[in-house]
Parts: sequence; structure tokens; C-alpha cells
Amino acid sequence: MSLRGLAWAVALLAASPLAAQNLPPSMSQGGLVVTKVAIGSKVTVNGKPVRVGEDGVVVFGAGRDEKGPLIVGIDGRNHSIRVLPRDWPIEYVNGVPPKTVNPPPDIAERIAREQAEVAAARDRNDDREDFTHGFVWPVQGRISGRFGNQRVYNGDPKTPHSGMDIAVPQGTPVKAPANGIVTFAKPDLYLTGGTVLIDHGFGLSSNFLHLSRLDVRVGEHVRQGQVIGAAGMTGRATGPHVHWGFNWFGVRLDPLLLPGLAGR
Repeated sequence: MSLRGLAWAVALLAASPLAAQNLPPSMSQGGLVVTKVAIGSKVTVNGKPVRVGEDGVVVFGAGRDEKGPLIVGIDGRNHSIRVLPRDWPIEYVNGVPPKTVNPPPDIAERIAREQAEVAAARDRNDDREDFTHGFVWPVQGRISGRFGNQRVYNGDPKTPHSGMDIAVPQGTPVKAPANGIVTFAKPDLYLTGGTVLIDHGFGLSSNFLHLSRLDVRVGEHVRQGQVIGAAGMTGRATGPHVHWGFNWFGVRLDPLLLPGLAGR
């Protein structure tokens, strides 16, 4: 664990159980909150119950387009968290194979099926607290694509970018950013190519796309820093890079905002 990650974990676990004191007054779109409440508390976010750890740990996130405020209920008392808006630039990506931008019906059906499999893997919700040890970068390189940016492929606007792209040479080892369990691992998805998903507990998960090689399998426990595969440009990609996505269940978050991320 990095010193930064260790310091964050110690601060988290030493936090006062007085819930309102531990909630931030605001958070950014795409941000994650990891905090503690009194042991045994019941917590909701916008009316939906969320897991509370045996030690009182609670996590929740705000998506790219979340306007807020988030209403966090703790034992029947509501607390409001402002969601700070961000500017989302537009990226123009040219030279992508046309069939991956507007696929024919049979390919569109395959894409929908594959994405549904990945989404199902994000539904896992157990009490492991692998995320409390902080996070490290899966690779070191230039950030070539940021979370939330609107992408226009060959002039055709598409959904916002769901993660962060890091440009590295083909074959660069990709490491697990935190401990976790592999819940999805397939080498040849149509859009994302070699794809691995690691669950860190409490609905938090990392996904890595466009891998040229997979070194892990579903059900495997991985440790922070363990090599899980190699960077590539499989699927819809115009150059070798690592796409690192991060989710709280179905809510896409910005990996760059993860608390305890070392070397930021």
C-alpha cells in the first residue's frame, strides 16, 4: 500500500461515528464518498438503502450528470450534499472503423448482450472493504482520454466517455489498483475487446478495456499491484492504451477522483 493510501485508510477508520460530521457539504460530479457512520445505522441515498459495514463504513457516488443535491438519510435524519458541476469537453475521434460506430443489427444485438453481462457483474454487493486500502494507478502514462468527455466518432456524437484512458505501449503490464475479486474476464468483446472487471466490495468496481492479454479469471482474488493483463487496442480503439473505468454499481465515477489514489 502507498503511504498516501495508508494515510487515507487510517484517517477513514479513525473517523468519528457522528455521522453528520463525516459527510462532506459538497462533492463533484463523478466523485466518490467513503465515510463512517455509527455502527448499526440505517443509511439511504436519495431514498435507496445502501450497505453499512460492520465497522460503520458507507460509500456512495455521484454520476457524471447528477445535478443533486444528494439526500443522505441516516437513521431517519436527512443530510443534503451539494453536487458541484463540471465542464465536459468534446473529443473528436476519427479513423474508427465505421462498423464499430454504427454497427448493423446483428452486431448491435451482440453489443447489447455483452454490455448486459458486464452490467450484471457490477451488481455484486458484499461486505469486503478492499477499497479502504486506497488505490494505485494500473499503469503509468499520459492521460489520453478523460472521464465524462463527450466523444464524436467519425463525426457521429456518442455517449460520454465512461472512464479514463492512459496511453501506454502495446503489451504494458496492467496492475490491479486495489484488492478485489475478478467478476468478469473475456478477451474479445466487440466494443471493448479484452475486458476485465474487479469488484472491490460495497458495489465498487474497476473495469479495464482493450486489453491484449488477460492474466486472470473469474472468481480469482487479486492483490493491489498484481498484473491482471496487458495493454492493447482490441475492440473499438485507435491506439494502444488502458481504459480504466470505475463504478458504484451502475453509477460511473471518475477514477481520477478516487480518495487515496497514489501519485495523483
